[in-house]
Amino acid sequence: MTPGPDLQQLITTIKADAGSDDELEQLATAAATISQLTSTGDAALGFFVDRARGAGKSWVEISSVLGVSKQAAHKRFADSWTARPAFERYTRRARVVVQAAADIARARHHGFVGTEHLLLGLYKEPESVATKVLVKHGITEESALRAVDEQSPAGDPAAAPKDLDAENPPYTRRAAHVLQGAVGEALTLGHNYVGTEHLLLAFFRDSAGVATKILLEQGLDEAAAWKDIRVLLEEFTK
Repeated sequence: MTPGPDLQQLITTIKADAGSDDELEQLATAAATISQLTSTGDAALGFFVDRARGAGKSWVEISSVLGVSKQAAHKRFADSWTARPAFERYTRRARVVVQAAADIARARHHGFVGTEHLLLGLYKEPESVATKVLVKHGITEESALRAVDEQSPAGDPAAAPKDLDAENPPYTRRAAHVLQGAVGEALTLGHNYVGTEHLLLAFFRDSAGVATKILLEQGLDEAAAWKDIRVLLEEFTK
């Protein structure tokens, strides 16, 4: 296992980052650094818990590996599969995609927003990183829509529940998991924003999602997505 920084290395780094001998400024830098390390560590651990859940591992198995009770593991990590996500860190394009997904769900007479709607929503931002990666691999809006039609056909408007919230259809468990997971993907890449590229990567956290199945069936796996996203981001940076 690769060792992390020891205490002295961490103290030295914090002092250098503070750029001052003032004790309060060093304390403020230390607090910010530790908070960032904690958030990144939690996100990293959550990333691998997500993978285990997506692969069908039970909470009993996960809690055993973590050395905590099943209840403790479930309480700490299960929210990422059920909570309604917050979008403060989302870029404009990513927010457009999320809104488009809800519009697509309504147009298809679905009483929910699923991963398939998020996938189709990406095409509303053709210049986004994620959509460029999809198109590069031959996954066009037309081919994605055909695949969605096969796996999640449009609903019957006459059969829609009367109490359905047409303006704000709820996210499915897997869609909420993708939207939350995108934040973790952003942290993994060291980004302070959540873009369409992070949404695309988050699909692969759950192999059973409709969108993930479509991506894999049409020839885009996680490794290829990572590679192409890195190339595009490097080009933007240049």
